[in-house]
Amino acid sequence: MNLAVQLEKSADVEEFQRYAVEFYREFGVGKFGLNKAFRIVEKDQGQRFIIDPIINVEHVYFKDIVGYELQKQKLIENTESFVAGREANNVLLFGDAGTGKSSSVKAVLNEYYSKGLRIIEVYKHQFRALSDVLEQIKDRNYKFIIYMDDLSFEDYELEYKYLKAILEGGLGKRPDNVLIYATSNRRHLIRERFSDKRQLDDELHNNDTVQEKLSLAARFGVTIYYGSPDKRQFETIVKALAQRHKLDMPEEELFAEANKWELSTAACREGRQLSLLRT
Repeated sequence: MNLAVQLEKSADVEEFQRYAVEFYREFGVGKFGLNKAFRIVEKDQGQRFIIDPIINVEHVYFKDIVGYELQKQKLIENTESFVAGREANNVLLFGDAGTGKSSSVKAVLNEYYSKGLRIIEVYKHQFRALSDVLEQIKDRNYKFIIYMDDLSFEDYELEYKYLKAILEGGLGKRPDNVLIYATSNRRHLIRERFSDKRQLDDELHNNDTVQEKLSLAARFGVTIYYGSPDKRQFETIVKALAQRHKLDMPEEELFAEANKWELSTAACREGRQLSLLRT
């Protein structure tokens, strides 16, 4: 139960004190005790990195995500093992846009915050700060997920090497209280080109380069696929959402409106992609 709710419902001063003492004994004080999500902020022109709280976190829970039961269960099982101190894996959630990958990670945070889980969001241009971040959070009485949303790399971007070093475990071993959860629309995180698959005259070991690019996704111990729903799954989701929001409408009309909405949003996504390709 949330501490504020417990304190508000306290019957007397002694109960109020007991709730407060139990909370701070379990979660401690300071920013990690009082916040659930964080971001990386650069200081001194990128010479120093601090972990800054994110105050407004979206309140998404697994019950709010309709469908994708197998995907959610796989994510829940891994997270529960991690929170309980058992063996757990880094996770890559990949698949089609708008299928609930990011929402599932937010649900993980909200479901397990009370058990000491915290999330730190890191963008790929900040990957060089990963070692510094790990030094700041190791040996703390919390479990941390390093969260990378919409992760992908162009073939000329080299930031993936920082991530690969953390995933593989170099001289600076990833702490036991840290996992990496990433979402991506790509199964292979680094863009492949046809030229990668040809033997180039100026590169003797071209196959090694191709394998290095493909191996990044393989460094995640758990990969979970979120695909676009088929017709039956889509209609199940639509009906569940309509019931949740008390939308009273004939089923045939409901599906027709949902299909129109899906077509319009798909067209918007394609338009944005075309615009990016032109620039």
